[in-house]
Amino acid sequence: MINIFSPPGGPPQTPRPSPEIYGIMGEENIFKMLYDFYVELGNSDIKAMFPADLKEASEKSAAFFVGFLGGPPLYHQRYGNPMMRARHMKFPINAHARQVWLDCFDKVLENATEDYNFPAEHLPDFKAFLHGFSTWMVNREG
Repeated sequence: MINIFSPPGGPPQTPRPSPEIYGIMGEENIFKMLYDFYVELGNSDIKAMFPADLKEASEKSAAFFVGFLGGPPLYHQRYGNPMMRARHMKFPINAHARQVWLDCFDKVLENATEDYNFPAEHLPDFKAFLHGFSTWMVNREG
């Protein structure tokens, strides 16, 4: 039997990133950013948690982020309600896996303004969101 861990404090209370981000970046850049993020994940020590087809997985995540960052609700239209914690329950996400995930995102975000037209003024809030969101995805101790 798997012992499911729930992070203390419940879902993150971090404010959502600005919906202005989508208008500045556009859909194509969000998809490119998420693809590059998944390439990093595919080279990490948590790569076994991800499917062999990283492009498909990155597109699913990008669809979520498009809507989340102010664009059309692509994820909802294609896959339904995100229910992110429930959808991630099948993956053993502990504090180490969370940190690797964050490190991969941080690496992609290092040059996000130049590479994806990510608005620099919104990067701190986006990173804060990622930290809160990833805490909520942790479902195993250790």
